[in-house]
Amino acid sequence: MNLFRLVADLMHLASIFILLLKMQKTRSVAGISFKTQALYAAVFLTRYTDLVTQFLSLYNTSMKIFFISSSLYIVYLMKFKFKATNDPRLDTFQVQYIVGGAALLSLIANYTFTFQEILWTFSVYLEAVAILPQLFMLTKTGEAEVITTHYLFALGAYRALYLVNWIYRYFTEGYVDWIVWVAGTIQTGLYCDFFFIYFTKVLKGAKFELPQ
Repeated sequence: MNLFRLVADLMHLASIFILLLKMQKTRSVAGISFKTQALYAAVFLTRYTDLVTQFLSLYNTSMKIFFISSSLYIVYLMKFKFKATNDPRLDTFQVQYIVGGAALLSLIANYTFTFQEILWTFSVYLEAVAILPQLFMLTKTGEAEVITTHYLFALGAYRALYLVNWIYRYFTEGYVDWIVWVAGTIQTGLYCDFFFIYFTKVLKGAKFELPQ
């Protein structure tokens, strides 16, 4: 494992801890898209179907268990414990289109046509667009809490650092994975506007607000 991937994984972990901290500290899930969190739970459940059949390392297995369990816990918090603070009127992105698109694409563009491989490919495509309901919610509210922006930054930075990791591995190992590369590039691109506002406003102490 190279440094870029390690830091990317740490940023991914940080994003989850920040999100959980926001929920527990404020006793609220306001400003968080339930649909995005449900999609992430689906991503991890379909990606790590090899959890009980393949062991690569303690690190790898631990990360799989953490991502599955934490995503399901977040869904539980939003659906039950803090349900009263969740406003579905703001979370209106039509997720059936991106789920259906990811499912269809996984059947067409995959490496081997096996059940487990198709589920893995589906998870890659779905992760690329899972943040869309959250970003759509931001456009409706026009603003976000500071801690929520830190969560989104860590989540976006995780994927951006994975791009650097893939470039590094290409030149050092000859690593090639077009499905992951294309999906990851699209996923990172979705954060560009958010990154701009985060760096120009939030890091300077200003409130996160979208331009009118």
